[in-house]
Amino acid sequence: MIFHAAAHKHVPLMEHSCAEAIKNNVIGTYNAADMAEKYGAEKFILISTDKAVNPTNVMGASKRVCEMVIQCRTESKTCFAAVRFGNVLGSNGSVIPLFKRQIAQGGPVTVTDKRIVRYFMTIPEASQLVMLAGKMAKRGELFVLDMGVPVKIYDLAVNMIRLSGLVPDKDIKIEEVGLRPGEKLYEELLVKTEELDKTENGLIFVERDTPCARAEVDRRISVLMQAVNSHGDIKAAIAEVVPTYRDPDEVNKIAAEAEEMKLAGKQ
Repeated sequence: MIFHAAAHKHVPLMEHSCAEAIKNNVIGTYNAADMAEKYGAEKFILISTDKAVNPTNVMGASKRVCEMVIQCRTESKTCFAAVRFGNVLGSNGSVIPLFKRQIAQGGPVTVTDKRIVRYFMTIPEASQLVMLAGKMAKRGELFVLDMGVPVKIYDLAVNMIRLSGLVPDKDIKIEEVGLRPGEKLYEELLVKTEELDKTENGLIFVERDTPCARAEVDRRISVLMQAVNSHGDIKAAIAEVVPTYRDPDEVNKIAAEAEEMKLAGKQ
């Protein structure tokens, strides 16, 4: 049983290194899936991200293509499925270790934007639910984990400073540094909606999503690789193969109307 978690996940870095995002995330997943089939793996579970939902950055879009690679293999002897969820507290690259270091150094604690919200889950929660979803997988599912209510990153910074016995904006300053390239103010809601089916576990759902045919996925990947190999416009190629890919500025302009922003504002 293969849990495929390998990927470039740094959003701004992938905005500047689009070719590497495609080669590592998309082609790496494609190759790994091919090898799973070739050597008869029983199951192959892709770890995906909420950033793949209506992506506004190359990293999220590359993971959406990875989902397509997995979903199209419904005729394979290997059972392929994907599990999509948000940020994992304390994981490599998470804000928690960053804020801890900044507080230990006397500040400032930096947030990109005071309005930004994200979904969070602990490492034990995420790993256990991924394994449970892997056990449930029968063929081609896109599992979605219910991550509860999104959290304001600014509130997280304030609480961490207070838990350290210090006063925010007195002992430790909080500085806004501006949204990074490709970043949006919120990620899509990953809870029960009319597009999700229930499973035997109350925190795991299956998205009702019609997969592309395998030949169509191969065609889309060839479009991406042509752009990579010819040093062409990779973002234009991504926009062609991922119909839900959107400009972050357009999304952020209307972010206040998003359900995720409203939910976080009530906390």
